[in-house]
Amino acid sequence: MSHSFFTTYKEAALSGRYLTLSHITPLLEALQRKAKVQVAGHSVEGEPISVCVVGHGPVRVLLWSQMHGNESTTTKAVFDILNWLTSDEASAVEARSHYTFCFVPLLNPDGGRRYTRENANGVDLNRDMQTCTQPESTLLRKIYDEFTPDWCFNLHDQRTIFGAGDSGKPATVSFLAPAFDEARSVNECRLKAMAIINKMTDALQAVIPGQIGRFDDGFNLNCAGDTFQHLGTPTILVEAGHFPGDYEREKTRKCIFLALLTSIQTIHEIDIVEGVLEKYVDIPQNKTVFFDFVYKNVAINYDNSEIIATFAAQFTERLIEDKVVFEAFIVKIDNLEGYHGHIEFDAQGALLTTPGGQPLQVGQKADFRIGDLDFVNGSIG
Repeated sequence: MSHSFFTTYKEAALSGRYLTLSHITPLLEALQRKAKVQVAGHSVEGEPISVCVVGHGPVRVLLWSQMHGNESTTTKAVFDILNWLTSDEASAVEARSHYTFCFVPLLNPDGGRRYTRENANGVDLNRDMQTCTQPESTLLRKIYDEFTPDWCFNLHDQRTIFGAGDSGKPATVSFLAPAFDEARSVNECRLKAMAIINKMTDALQAVIPGQIGRFDDGFNLNCAGDTFQHLGTPTILVEAGHFPGDYEREKTRKCIFLALLTSIQTIHEIDIVEGVLEKYVDIPQNKTVFFDFVYKNVAINYDNSEIIATFAAQFTERLIEDKVVFEAFIVKIDNLEGYHGHIEFDAQGALLTTPGGQPLQVGQKADFRIGDLDFVNGSIG
């Protein structure tokens, strides 16, 4: 995929991390001219939850995004894909002949507005797929039962803490073919999901080499992916992660677009060949090995003596006046062997001082001085 292909279909109205129903409603209205768009249900607070059905082919694919309200990267990519899929471009016309797609672009509009993982009742919808106590999870199960998909795509964001195995690189995109039982067995259904993940991984290696991870496959039937895999539908979890310097996740968005495009071009002709499992397992498993900032070889006054230490800071995301603000706090001091920072600073023994002269401690805002350099919100001011 060329850069120009992505930019042709990138939805210019969507950007950044804060994405709500008000942002996508005009886009859904415009899509009504090219696709079947309808309100399928409502959230706890009565917000409409829409589905968008595209194509007339025999292979049925269900995709849902923003099940967690603060995970918006894949929603941006969904509208990029929809722009392509509803176009007159030859590959889109062909895709519509092979598939019928059902997109749920924003499953959790209340959480989206609040920028929270949970819905308005404080429930994680991705832990509610067996009891279905919430209207949003009940609706997703209803859509699944009525649409009867051949494939499912569960679209999420993951935190900046994840690295791709021991590569020292961030897991910019991670995939998972969810388990369908406690033993994490592998059957034909799960192998199909693995085969598509392998195709997507191959495509992404050309764009983000070494930055693709494999999500943990611990079984939890309360999760949507595990539930639908358990019911016999090949299901693929897609996790949009961190690309260096891309906290707005616009570069990651392009990667998700490429991954989804690759899957669409291959699912209808997928063949389970020898070595699918082995190739899938070769994708490095996600590891919690990153902080947003790591400061090395810093001289710190501790108990009236000076020691050389390493410490880390991490961003907390806060919604302030409809904008996601990143605030850095100290989260770990020393014992950082094996960890990486998306931004690293080597103090080379320079002395750290804090506002008011207080000792450095976990929970402090990342505002301090190292030598002659002032750091504000984690970065050199």
